[in-house]
Amino acid sequence: MSTVVQAPTEVRRARYAVAAVFAAHGAVTGSFATRVPWIQDHAGVGAGQLGLALAFTAFGASCSMPLAGRITHQLGSRTALRALMTLWTVSLVLPALAPNMLTLCLAMFVYGASAGMADVAMNALGVEVEQRLGKSIMSGLHGMWSAGALIGSAGGTLAAHLGSDARVHHALAAAVLTALGLLACGWVLDLRPTEDEEPPPRFALPPRSALLIGAVGFCAVFAEGASLDWSAVYLEDHIGSSAGLAAACTTGFMLTMAVARLVGDAVVNRFGAVRTVRAGGVLAAAGGVLVVVAGQPALAMAGFGLMGLGIAVVVPLCFAAAGHSGPNPSQAIAGVATITYTSGLIAPSLIGGVAQLTSLMVSFMVVTALSCGLVVFAGVLRGGERKGARGAEVSPPAAAVPGPRS
Repeated sequence: MSTVVQAPTEVRRARYAVAAVFAAHGAVTGSFATRVPWIQDHAGVGAGQLGLALAFTAFGASCSMPLAGRITHQLGSRTALRALMTLWTVSLVLPALAPNMLTLCLAMFVYGASAGMADVAMNALGVEVEQRLGKSIMSGLHGMWSAGALIGSAGGTLAAHLGSDARVHHALAAAVLTALGLLACGWVLDLRPTEDEEPPPRFALPPRSALLIGAVGFCAVFAEGASLDWSAVYLEDHIGSSAGLAAACTTGFMLTMAVARLVGDAVVNRFGAVRTVRAGGVLAAAGGVLVVVAGQPALAMAGFGLMGLGIAVVVPLCFAAAGHSGPNPSQAIAGVATITYTSGLIAPSLIGGVAQLTSLMVSFMVVTALSCGLVVFAGVLRGGERKGARGAEVSPPAAAVPGPRS
């Protein structure tokens, strides 16, 4: 990909624009998640059918992610992101319109497919901006996603409390987020392929480097999915806490992750990705141990908080490492994203299956073991680093980047 090297002010502006895109992307997810009960009632599906329909989200994302690189190559990074973000924000209205199981599955497939393509495109641009700034920003970008998700969730909670129709709520949310997304996309980097640059394949297996990096992301997302979906159940059923305290635990976990991501770049810039992930793995494993041995709610909540703190920056660093790992960042990022989406899909059901056969305590022993994998395998993220202060590694200054990539 080629473009004129941006001045520092233009690169900083592109950073804020990409951050706004991440926030808008997260706000769509938060807006949807809070209205799932309404969507379930409107479609007339049971819990099992709803679970199957939601699985189509990850299926659609996995199928579409490899296409993002091709679309970006053909349209250029700015136009591609503008189109994919619009598709993603508009797709928010589809699930609430579904009157039955079949249409709900189709709606969730489109919803997931658009989410996955926009996800790859915005992460690839985030990696490019990070390279030009010469410092880590991916954790902060994902922190903006988490902040957007919390804002969308707050709006959805208010709409649900007021008893509003999700079709109206999501139509209004989609209109606002589409406008914000289009505005932000106008300031991102505009990267275009050179005349002799080969287009990426429409579908391709991820490179080996992406598989190794994706394995690290798998461990983190597994712990995240398990904690988000099962922390409240763990406190209420296993420890015997109140429903309100159990729900507060899940909210606290989300807030911990959001705050840790927003401040995580400072840690990464000081200590490097490998040491940061290893330290995070230690914190997550310690949190898992606290959850397993907890006999009272406060101890379990502290454990989930430590887990959120430990895994918060892992996925952003995996995307950054993938973007630096080879000549086709979009393909590598798509591979890592597919693996992490798969982990998020199977984690809740696997935790439930293990709990059914044994107990929830044993399920979180599995989560704790996977958290230890972050300590063991963090070294695979070293390939995406460059030498910096205190032995940490960061990207070179923008002027030193020989040519942009998407």
